Amino acid sequence: MTDANSLGTYLKDRRARLDPTAFGFALTRRRTPGLRREEVAQRANVSATWYTWLEQGRGGAPSADVLDRIARAMMLTDVEREHLFLLGLGRPPEVRYRAPDGITPRLQHLLDALDHSPAFIRTATWDVIAWNKAAATVLTDYSKLPEGQRNVLRLMFRDSSVRAAQTNWKNVARYVVASFRADVARAGASRNVQSLVDELCATSAEFAAMWADNDVQTHGDGLKTLHHPIAGKLSMEFSGFAVDGRPDLMMVIYNPATPEDADKIRALLKPPAKQKRR
Repeated sequence: MTDANSLGTYLKDRRARLDPTAFGFALTRRRTPGLRREEVAQRANVSATWYTWLEQGRGGAPSADVLDRIARAMMLTDVEREHLFLLGLGRPPEVRYRAPDGITPRLQHLLDALDHSPAFIRTATWDVIAWNKAAATVLTDYSKLPEGQRNVLRLMFRDSSVRAAQTNWKNVARYVVASFRADVARAGASRNVQSLVDELCATSAEFAAMWADNDVQTHGDGLKTLHHPIAGKLSMEFSGFAVDGRPDLMMVIYNPATPEDADKIRALLKPPAKQKRR
């Protein structure tokens, strides 16, 4: 359900906040701040009269294509663009997947603050792009992997040490494949992962069979048990959290399931004792 009046008010407010010089327009002879209606219409390639009616709440229901052009014309952020579609069409826009360009220092500080809880941030295509020391020590030292190889799916099926660490590899692998498929579809990133899927289908009969099952599952929370080469059996409770303002990213945190598991992780993270000089 659309809201023509709210849509018009929102467009007028966004337009008034725009700096004409940033769009190549002169500041002379402007009675009100922001861009003129005809300037937005020109940039969006729509009729100035129709755009005026849209702001006045009487332009009729706009198409998704027109809203997308208006969003680009005003250089709206992803959040602003989504709100525009919700007001104009009563639904969010179709997903447009874009590969992330890293995380903010503040987000990395949050990861690092989780001293004894392995945590990392992954994309919708399950590429790990940030992690803390506990994750590198307990799960995988991603810093030692080439950037293109830091993919959870690839590690699960191509890294023998990751496979050996799983207490029930087949069940874990099925869970990962089903969650990966759901995340990729939700993000509109199927084309982006096609080469990875083709690679794994060609190199792993197990992956090819699981992928052919077309199972989907939500990556929420649960219990993960690992066989660590030094600490032995480790049980951790995991939860996944969407990063606010970054729907393409998810933070996954593993908390020790018991005080004993916490002690094992602390021991792994403890710096080696310095040898005394004789």
